Amino acid sequence: MASQSDTTRTVIHGLNFGLNEWVVDEQRQRYLRDPGSVDETWRNFFATPSAVTSPPVPGVPASRPGHGVLGPDHRVGDEAPLKAVRVAALIHAYRVRGHLMAGTDPLSRPAVAHPELDIAAFGLHDGDRAEEFVVDGFAGRATMTLDEVVRSLREFYCRSAGFEYMHLQDSRERRWIQQRVESPQQHRPDRAEQLRILYRLGAAEAFETFLQTKYVGHKRYSLEGGESAIVLLDALLLSAIEAGVAEAVIGMAHRGRLNVLANIVGKSYAQIFGEFEDSVAIGSVQGSGDVKYHLGAEGTYRAPQGGTIGVSVVANPSHLEIVGPVVQGVVRAKQDTGAEHSGASRVLPVVVHGDAAFAGQGVVAETLNMSQLPGYRTGGTVHVVVNNQVGFTTLPASSRSSIYATDVARMVEAPIFHVNGDEPEDVDRVARLAFDYRRTFHKDVVVELVCYRRHGHSEVDDPSVTQPMMYDRIDAMASVRTAYAESLVAHGDIGERQVEGARRDYQDRLERAFAETRTLPAPDPSHDVPATGAGRGTASHTTHQAVTAIDEATARQVIASQSDLPRGFTVHPRVLPQLRRRTEALDKGTVDWATAESLAIGSLLLEGVPVRLAGQDSRRGTFGQRHAVLTDRRTGAEHTPLRSLGPRAASFSPYDSMLSEQAALAFEYGYALARPEALVLWEAQFGDFVNGAQTVVDEYIASSEQKWGQRSAVTLLLPHGLEGQGPDHSSARIERFLQLCAQDNMTVAMPSTPGNYFHLLRRQALDGRKRPLVVFTPKSMLRSKAVVSTLTDFTEGGFRPILSDDTVEPGGVTRVLLCSGKVFYELDAHRHESGSTDTAIVRVECLHPFPEDELAVELARFPADADVRWVQEEAENQGAWSFLAPRLHRPAGRLVECVSRPAAPAPAVGSARRHDLEQKALVASAFH
Repeated sequence: MASQSDTTRTVIHGLNFGLNEWVVDEQRQRYLRDPGSVDETWRNFFATPSAVTSPPVPGVPASRPGHGVLGPDHRVGDEAPLKAVRVAALIHAYRVRGHLMAGTDPLSRPAVAHPELDIAAFGLHDGDRAEEFVVDGFAGRATMTLDEVVRSLREFYCRSAGFEYMHLQDSRERRWIQQRVESPQQHRPDRAEQLRILYRLGAAEAFETFLQTKYVGHKRYSLEGGESAIVLLDALLLSAIEAGVAEAVIGMAHRGRLNVLANIVGKSYAQIFGEFEDSVAIGSVQGSGDVKYHLGAEGTYRAPQGGTIGVSVVANPSHLEIVGPVVQGVVRAKQDTGAEHSGASRVLPVVVHGDAAFAGQGVVAETLNMSQLPGYRTGGTVHVVVNNQVGFTTLPASSRSSIYATDVARMVEAPIFHVNGDEPEDVDRVARLAFDYRRTFHKDVVVELVCYRRHGHSEVDDPSVTQPMMYDRIDAMASVRTAYAESLVAHGDIGERQVEGARRDYQDRLERAFAETRTLPAPDPSHDVPATGAGRGTASHTTHQAVTAIDEATARQVIASQSDLPRGFTVHPRVLPQLRRRTEALDKGTVDWATAESLAIGSLLLEGVPVRLAGQDSRRGTFGQRHAVLTDRRTGAEHTPLRSLGPRAASFSPYDSMLSEQAALAFEYGYALARPEALVLWEAQFGDFVNGAQTVVDEYIASSEQKWGQRSAVTLLLPHGLEGQGPDHSSARIERFLQLCAQDNMTVAMPSTPGNYFHLLRRQALDGRKRPLVVFTPKSMLRSKAVVSTLTDFTEGGFRPILSDDTVEPGGVTRVLLCSGKVFYELDAHRHESGSTDTAIVRVECLHPFPEDELAVELARFPADADVRWVQEEAENQGAWSFLAPRLHRPAGRLVECVSRPAAPAPAVGSARRHDLEQKALVASAFH
């Protein structure tokens, strides 16, 4: 393979792999099993019989001078091809580990050497440096000396940007990144682009400096030290505009949010300054309001050459990373409303993270895991990790176990690009590379912007208390804008007059905006959201105008779809009887829960309302009751009956989710937020598991309208009921949801009949007043012969918040039992068994808004001296009692007692036998 010339010339096949003997042998074994499983260059290398049948001898050091991987006895003529493999291994090693030597940290000098990247580790030495190799296009060259190879590798992989991509399994993706990183014609911005970068840095810095001067002591979570984040977002959006993307949705935590709102989204400076001055009306877009660094906004971003992109920042609480899955839901909803072939390319999700949160918050991994799932993918997200190198006061050594804060992204084989925040031109280049990767492969990509935090966590904190040496270095550093401007001036790219003019122009704009805030009107307290009385609900359910009844023809069309199967489709023998019963149910008056749900969804689809249903095992249903998607017993093909209602029907999207509550529910919240015309249902496998999504419930579902003016009609289906399955499969924690109820913020219901459930779902979809709905759905009731409805229950009336008792003579009643859910059927069975005729059982189907007026009308039918009792199967300190106790007095007009299990720390006992004994005793005590 060697040719005679002034320098020895060795052919190398451009190997993408090979580090030492074991690497070569590993690739050889893979080649023998399946040639297509290895890179093309390895296939070329192993194409000769000697390469395949003569594996390297393990255990022989590759770095001993004069000894190759075949040992000391190999012929001298073998040295050239062995060196070829060693050079290939060196190139591969830089691709894998070059980022470890990259100068990505502005606070420290880059490493000058790494033991695994030393040429001696590959059996090469200084005498080989002048030797020339054919490199098959590496660095755009046909041949290179070893010295040139090393210089190029250091230029590509060890400057101010580091690239992790060799963990990607797809060789096409690796080659795509490799070709761009290893290009000698790296894009260098022209003068106009340099001026734009400088202006972006100047705008970011001036904004923060202005706030620091005018509002000393105010929390603002500044971007100082990480101003290049604005350059990065600018490059992403400009790339998106060039690619024809219509909209970008950004999620981010506190740090830098105000800067992004001002300099990326275009929120007016006067409005931001007004929030510092508290001169924005309290009842404006934020509802009852939130702190300024939680707020979202929408705007338009413009390219200098023309072209625009809609851009929005999603409101986010202090729970940091929880906004990630919300962004995914918002983006997926927007993509689903566009043309099917262009959805992913129309809307770009961007999530800006903090380093400590990205490594520390479990919802990050949950959200990454969603990225390629059918019901959740959005065509790839650009994740920007702004690495301040410190949490609140905690250093990385105490906040993560991995080398990088971004290592969690390797789980989904996302490429990770690290870049020095003090090198804005490289930041621009890496951002464009990240966008192009996302556009090409529709997968997540991570950019870690390594920078620092010039001030403490919230500007009022002194970081030098815990990081004195770090802040000594930071205090001595010029800002990134200043350093970049000096660099441009020194290279003659621009003049000092232009630098100063840009700075002064931006400062003048800020001063004008600040003066404008002085003329804003004072807050008007009357615009605040009024609080409701502690003991009186809003009774807003009486204002619902939606028509929820359907005609018989619609009901029969929907039910017919359940048994109208494709030709040759083989239904599982356990499922077929259920489908047949659905077709008979309307005539027999035995419509069960699952059939009623199909009627609700199917009728909505026929009326043009899209429906999305997602959750763990939701397509089949946790309890084998739904069967929204059927699987062919023989072929595994799938069929969705409710998608066969005709071409005019809206879309029905049932999905099984990953085993997640927090990220999964946050996604559905975001989806419902961005697609208010759809009915969006999230179902927990068991209602108990919703406690894994408590952050979503607290921060978004219960309070987003009051804080941010965001109305989301997401619907939660939470299986609930104490049936002897133990503490973790009994309670959806009714008490927690009711504790969050106020200001008409959400509907909480526990319907006890299929018909009432049907009307509740349709009302949620058709009512113009959008708010979340929490439904405590049944388990054992799903197959109870007592829990059925008739055809007229669907063709007449609507949702009834109170179900009255017409089975007893009102005048003879001495006891009225109030209850919700399945305990009604147990109370009713006991009443019949005991022959009691003096007890009425009234069902409260809607717990919030509390139906006070309807309940008062119902209780007025009975004697004034009749006992009124609230009966619940949950413990006294759980369930609805604590919420209802102060609200029952007014409609009852008397003292209301509670019949329940004793207060307990766990929802239920673990013994099924003990549960049965407790349940019988509870039901019996309600009658005594």
